[in-house]
Amino acid sequence: MRNESGIVQTSLGSLQGIRWKDIVQFRGVPYAEAPEGEPRFSRARPVSAWTGIRDASNHGFIAPQPPSPLRHTIGDSTELPQGEDCLSLTISTPAIDKEKRPVVVWLHGGHYMTGAGSLDWYDGAELSKAGNIVTVGVNYRLGAFGFLYYPEVSDGKMGIYDILTALKWVQNHIACFGGDPDQVTVMGQSSGAHVIMCLLAMQEARGLFHRAILQSAPAGLTPLSEAKAWEHTNRLLEILNVDQRNSKDIITQLNTMSPIPILQATGKIAQEIARFGQVVLPFMPVFDSLSTTDRFIEMAAKGAGEAGIDLIIGTNREEASALFGSIKALDPALVNEHFLALTGKEDAIEQYRWRRPGHTHIDLLTDLVTEYTIRFPSLRLAEAAQKSGSRTWVYQFDWAPQGSPFKACHGIEVPFVFGNFEACREAPILQGANPEVVADLSAAIRRAWLGFIRTGNPGVSIPWPSYEPNQRQTMRYATVIGAVGDLAGINHFQKESE
Repeated sequence: MRNESGIVQTSLGSLQGIRWKDIVQFRGVPYAEAPEGEPRFSRARPVSAWTGIRDASNHGFIAPQPPSPLRHTIGDSTELPQGEDCLSLTISTPAIDKEKRPVVVWLHGGHYMTGAGSLDWYDGAELSKAGNIVTVGVNYRLGAFGFLYYPEVSDGKMGIYDILTALKWVQNHIACFGGDPDQVTVMGQSSGAHVIMCLLAMQEARGLFHRAILQSAPAGLTPLSEAKAWEHTNRLLEILNVDQRNSKDIITQLNTMSPIPILQATGKIAQEIARFGQVVLPFMPVFDSLSTTDRFIEMAAKGAGEAGIDLIIGTNREEASALFGSIKALDPALVNEHFLALTGKEDAIEQYRWRRPGHTHIDLLTDLVTEYTIRFPSLRLAEAAQKSGSRTWVYQFDWAPQGSPFKACHGIEVPFVFGNFEACREAPILQGANPEVVADLSAAIRRAWLGFIRTGNPGVSIPWPSYEPNQRQTMRYATVIGAVGDLAGINHFQKESE
């Protein structure tokens, strides 16, 4: 029997949701205690029970953050209220009953610095309605608040353990919302997909999810080693004029400081460590054991195989256009130097020129950074996961509005997955799009994603073979949709780059 009141009773207390787009949505649902004051840099503590009916009709705070570095492509989320009491969930369900629907938990991207699972872009209403599933968006700590590393102060994994705490909350309580804790898929984009790789490598995450969708995972960007993270923390403390004579004083000073100077100091570090044509982050998960590309990919794939977790892994054709699409011109000498440094081959840039008729140097740099940071490492992950026993499907998103300077860039697939085009109608990356093509392409992608979430098979309407290293079957999402072999010429270019 359905509960039409919009009130859910959990073992922690009651929640009052709202009717929204023909589903029931619960906003600002706490899964952990507020990490303010003394626990600012500590691991998340599960939320305590409450009395009465808690209002879940409004979104909670998003994590303290600077403006997004990609706001020129997707818009800005920093107009939303920020606060450290940000460890909350947004839950969308078709009905409050005992149906045991599949669950998808969304982990947002944003360079580990910006974003929130509660943003309108990620509203789960359309996805829940289309697939009869429960969607859960997670807000977690970002930047130094989530990933500061300093011995005896913080371990650089607070944001990761926020997400683990949220996944445990889902296991314990999602049945109250009509969800099945034994059918949980984690889905993430960019740093959210990078988080999933970390989770796959962690024993603590076993049993908390059963499938995973990794969109544009920067698999070539490894977690920080303790040594590198220590460098960034020391620089942060220098900028903030923190007395480092003993760890207790450091904790006291950091815990009583406003978030604003910490964000400002982080921005300064980001500027200092920036490198031409590279993605370098001041704060991200710290794992000594995963701080090389080979090890990171190996352990994520091994974890997927051992836990029996099937994967969708995919990239966009011009990921790095989000970084370079608004640049008018580049110094050709710098581009040439970067090609040589990254590939180790004098003729690599010529190979890329032949592939891109009418190219600019920005186009060439975009292709290089896309492939070496995201596409090639993601395909290595797909191959390693397949060899470890995990069924794996690979896609490439190739569509973009005609004439868009951003092309099929980082993040452009997200509205197609959620179907929230009203929320992102002003996004520069979607300007000039044909509404009919957008609607049909979104429907095709959502059918595939929902097929995977519900049954473990994304080929429910359009045949999509699983990934095999000898064929490299990849689903291509463009104005024509279908699976093709070795879509990006990987057989040739990987050999050339080894």
